[in-house]
Amino acid sequence: MKKRGQINQNASKLEQLATKIADLNTQINDTQAKISNVQAQIDQTKVEIDELNKSIEELKQKIAEREELLKERARAIQLSGGSVDYIDVLLGANSFIDFIDRFSAVNTLIEADREIMRDQAADKELLADQKAQVETKLAEQESRRSELVELKATFDGQKKEQAGLVKNLEAEQQRLAAEKGSLENQRSEVIEISADLEQQIAAEQARLAEIARKAEEERQRKLAAEKAKAEAAAREEARAKAAREAEAAKSAKTESVSTPKAEDAAVSAPKETVAQPSSNGIFIRPISGRYSSGFGGRDIGAGAESHLGQDIANVTGTPISAAASGYVSYAGAMGGYGNVVILTHSINGQSYATVYAHMSAIKVSAGQAISQGQTVGLVGSTGRSTGPHLHFEVHIGSWNGARSNAVNPMNFF
Repeated sequence: MKKRGQINQNASKLEQLATKIADLNTQINDTQAKISNVQAQIDQTKVEIDELNKSIEELKQKIAEREELLKERARAIQLSGGSVDYIDVLLGANSFIDFIDRFSAVNTLIEADREIMRDQAADKELLADQKAQVETKLAEQESRRSELVELKATFDGQKKEQAGLVKNLEAEQQRLAAEKGSLENQRSEVIEISADLEQQIAAEQARLAEIARKAEEERQRKLAAEKAKAEAAAREEARAKAAREAEAAKSAKTESVSTPKAEDAAVSAPKETVAQPSSNGIFIRPISGRYSSGFGGRDIGAGAESHLGQDIANVTGTPISAAASGYVSYAGAMGGYGNVVILTHSINGQSYATVYAHMSAIKVSAGQAISQGQTVGLVGSTGRSTGPHLHFEVHIGSWNGARSNAVNPMNFF
């Protein structure tokens, strides 16, 4: 009894470690999302800085051209013997019509000089403003880079802590299994199925595994085709952009002063890249809840046994999701499993089987194609069960009954 109490304490410790790992997974995902957001902000700020620098160079060129024009006018006045006296020009008119013509010409010259000076002053002010914006954005970018460094350090720390907890969890599981083995011989969890049924399930799994493999190959082929199409479209867009820029450059040579247009900026601005979310594991968790019994050895009152999966406690009727896309190789009652669904998967060229046991209701049928996250049944306590929970197994290859090729599901989330 003392030894059994120690084993129960170890089982509780396993649950605590599993809960910590689940919490860390959430923190890691949050940190990764923050890193992606900050990186996106840095990338956007870089685009804005590049656009401002481009505008600054254009303003500098315009200002330099006006200064050269003003210098030419000054040299012309100097060569003519001094400043231009517009009154003398007007008084030198030979007739009233000549006076009107000269008056109009003088006004045009004066207004042109004023317009040049106004444009020069406005562009210099805009140049100073854009330089200040660049400095501000550079400071913002530096701040975000510091934030990114801190977030990555936090992320690395969380991953390291997670690895340590997983290692501790596996060590505790092994120690618990060894301690139980010293009490009495382990026995497999009672599944209680006939050899005929097991053979039928094995044959169905083989058939569906081939279907799943071909479906996965087709999915990968379509993804490759879509990627190639997207790359071709990107190349075509790049060629079109280059052609537009060449045409714009050709047009600019015929203009004395060019002003950047809003539509040109829109063409040159890079498209925003939307980061696609990704999963850290092969499978998703079929339900949330408390981990009530881990993978490995255990004793639920009938002696030591090998527990082939992970038990997750939740209320009766809670929907159970498929951990990955696949096919239903079995759906029905099966001895100690109670109401159970077995799915066959093909992921990255590897076959897997997942088991969902003790259901209160089954929501799929044998041979049915299932998408990841689709409801396959509801939490219950059918079969050999001490309370409402999901018994979840992961097998590398096909499910093979008591001859276990089951692995710890916690390694796949």
